[in-house]
Amino acid sequence: MSDENKGKTRINRVITRSGDDGRTGLADGSRVAKNHPRIQALGTLDELNSALGVLRARGLDADLDGLLENLQQLLFDLGGELAVPGTHTLTEEDLVEVESQADTLNAELPPLEEFVLPGGHPDAAWCHHCRTLARRAERDLVALSAGDEDSVNPVSRAVLNRLGDLLFVMARLINQRTDTAEPQWVQRRDR
Repeated sequence: MSDENKGKTRINRVITRSGDDGRTGLADGSRVAKNHPRIQALGTLDELNSALGVLRARGLDADLDGLLENLQQLLFDLGGELAVPGTHTLTEEDLVEVESQADTLNAELPPLEEFVLPGGHPDAAWCHHCRTLARRAERDLVALSAGDEDSVNPVSRAVLNRLGDLLFVMARLINQRTDTAEPQWVQRRDR
């Protein structure tokens, strides 16, 4: 927060009643239906960010907690993009950073020999849940851009795609670091 904004109240009233008619306001002052694809995408980002907060509250290793905090900040920036149609905040550098983090964590893991089932350690299972929310957020952005391609930053869609990959790798790493067996899919004929 800049020095000029420190100590200033951003929100002083939570209950406004302005959404009681089924519409909500965007940051640019426009109002849209609460089931508008833009609001759906914002809601999924909020759900994902909340789920990451639950994961962080579980007491992960410091490196993973720091990474998740940065991802929460990034998701809030992405929400800002969606709240002001046509705004592009996320950059190629953000995309490269998320991809680099996934590669760094993945370097600690053995190669995959079979499909992984979500589960194992409770933190890994919750990380898989976060991964599925990231995938839904990506689908929501794709749906939103189908109606107005220019209103969605293509980098943001790519960041969500990489974020899903990063969370998959993180879930595997949590299982490895906690010496928890990683559940794997077993073909039907072998069950």
